[in-house]
Amino acid sequence: MQNGARYQAVLDLITEIFTAGKPADNVINDYIRARKYIGSKDRRAITEAVWDIIRNFRKLEFDAGSSLYRDILLLWLKNKNLLSGWGDSPYSLALPNEAEKQRLAEENEQPYPADVEAECPEWIFKKSPDMAFFKALNEPAPADFRINSFSRDEAVRRLSAEGLEAVPTPYSPIGLRSRERISLGNCMAYQEGLIDVQDESSQLAAILIEAKPEHKIIDYCCGAGGKSLALSYLLHGKGKILAHDANPQRLEALKPRMKRLNVKNIEITDFVATSDKDFDRFIVDAPCSGTGTWRRSPDAKFRLNPQMVEKLNKIQKEILDTAYIKTKSGGRIIYMTCSILKDENEDVISHFLNQYPDVKKLNIRQIWERNVPAPYPHSDDYMLRLSPYSSHTDGFFICVMEKL
Repeated sequence: MQNGARYQAVLDLITEIFTAGKPADNVINDYIRARKYIGSKDRRAITEAVWDIIRNFRKLEFDAGSSLYRDILLLWLKNKNLLSGWGDSPYSLALPNEAEKQRLAEENEQPYPADVEAECPEWIFKKSPDMAFFKALNEPAPADFRINSFSRDEAVRRLSAEGLEAVPTPYSPIGLRSRERISLGNCMAYQEGLIDVQDESSQLAAILIEAKPEHKIIDYCCGAGGKSLALSYLLHGKGKILAHDANPQRLEALKPRMKRLNVKNIEITDFVATSDKDFDRFIVDAPCSGTGTWRRSPDAKFRLNPQMVEKLNKIQKEILDTAYIKTKSGGRIIYMTCSILKDENEDVISHFLNQYPDVKKLNIRQIWERNVPAPYPHSDDYMLRLSPYSSHTDGFFICVMEKL
């Protein structure tokens, strides 16, 4: 492809991403899949450009003084010194006209508002105006993996034999990290079930559940089952983990993962049909805004609004009500989110504890020190926050509670 055709593809993609309200990953994959003539180098160049524009969208929009996607793309191209050599293909992005050239020649000398500098929606930045934190949240995430068989050292050796470099994660004793993207379809260690994809924060959450084979365990909002699979590994395949999610498609996505990882002790369940009220571990990985995952999905910030968070708060509280009913005395309710918002974390816990005085928070620092060799990374002893700024993980919240 000529450069101009690449830039037209970038314009097509950012237009669809921001107007259709679909996850950028899905939009990019569908676009590339429908155009088999796009070669690997072109795919990489187009994809990298789209993600760079998304990560810098608020500043580009501010400097362009325009919300038009073509204006934003032209400014990005100017900033990259790419406004020439496009070629004259009929599939190329049209060259700037005279009015556009004049606008591009003008410099916007106004300082960025703090939320623009932070690449964060204003309404979210106002909740927690921490510039360094949001800048860290806008950096691309590394690739984290969890070991699933053999030792971590052996996993490193197996990956190295494939020409892939991975190092132990700093906190999780079962994690590996790669700074480079790994093609999972070509990675034998992944295909053979030696490793699985999982952010370090999620690995730590599974460890802090302190599950035992004799426990009755349910992963109530299991999604694609990452924590259930991690628990299976931590339990050495013993005991049983019930996996439930309100979305049947997510549960279907768990089945091939169980097969690849040779997991036998997870049972997918329609929890609504059960009357059990004697769970030892009731895990609530609550539906949330996903603000802690912006390193991986920076486009998600543009699909979020305050009304969505309010609806999620209602769901989070309702799920905790269910957890209370279904957990036995002496059992634990583990509440977690991949959100950075106090509304979805500390505020939800406060509401729950006010509703149920026979539930108490457990000292999560002590739980950490029993199970994780690395130093505890947070100041609060009862509610743990992980973040790309403090722990170099996704943003994550964990609170472990006991029903008396």
